[in-house]
Amino acid sequence: MRILITGASGFAGRHLIEHILNTVPDAVIHGTVFGPNTGALPESGKWYDLDLRDVSAVCDLIAQIRPEQIYHLAAQASPRRSFEAPWETLENNIRAQLNLILGCLAADLEPRMVIISSAEIYRPVDPPDRPIPEDTPFLPTSPYGVSKITQDMLAKQYFLSHQLPIMLARPFNHCGPGQSLGFVAPDFAIQIARIEAGQQQPVIQVGNLSARRDFTDVRDVVRAYRLIMAHGKPGEAYNVASGQAYSIQELLDTLIGYSTTPVEVRVDPARFLPVDVPIKRGDASKLGAAAGWMPEIPLHKSLLDILNDCRQRVRAGGTS
Repeated sequence: MRILITGASGFAGRHLIEHILNTVPDAVIHGTVFGPNTGALPESGKWYDLDLRDVSAVCDLIAQIRPEQIYHLAAQASPRRSFEAPWETLENNIRAQLNLILGCLAADLEPRMVIISSAEIYRPVDPPDRPIPEDTPFLPTSPYGVSKITQDMLAKQYFLSHQLPIMLARPFNHCGPGQSLGFVAPDFAIQIARIEAGQQQPVIQVGNLSARRDFTDVRDVVRAYRLIMAHGKPGEAYNVASGQAYSIQELLDTLIGYSTTPVEVRVDPARFLPVDVPIKRGDASKLGAAAGWMPEIPLHKSLLDILNDCRQRVRAGGTS
């Protein structure tokens, strides 16, 4: 089974590779990376340093590999950064996906493909604590959300126009060991790890703590991606979510509870987003019915694993 994973060196990409190697015995994994951050990838795969915005390079790679499955994870993944770099976000996320599709058409291939969209595409629901299903109308609150709506629609369009067997995963917030800074859980955890190591004053800078989000461990998320690949219906979208909403305050309190030293919390207005939906949680019953998926890893374990990962980064002198 020839499997192409874009964004192989990213947060979810690394976990997906490990999961597939443990569950798909005949998998031959090919992965795209961009830049030098490839040191932790396993030796058993084949890795290609490739700018997915280069349509010729993408077409050449597709023709060379002739993948039977494609997981498209590569993206600019931060809503916060998308406000700072909107064109970068739109170009990376839209152009890369379209080039993959064009590469498949040029090679006369129809691999099963899982495209990673996002829950950031959905409008708020009424009442606001109601779980969000896949048929919820779109209303993006960031350039990142706009890019993901476009990815979503491109996938549907090429399924309809060319019958490409494309499935959409719409993950809500996910977290776990290895997540880069710029996301709430590792941002809190790295500050605690630095405080414990005496590298930072015992003060944690935070943004909006009242927002409530649906968090799923990345190891459960990539298991969902594989199940969507195996059991998903082409042209359909599947939420990946726990169905529970946790306040950012709860995440912070849990992480502080694991700290070996007291810390003070200070609110930094600069850390607030321009638009911040008060609550968002997902309805993943469609994926459960199609593939039997449900999350298995509790949030408190995810947070402890994140903190231990950040402690290791601090000991190693890492900053990302």
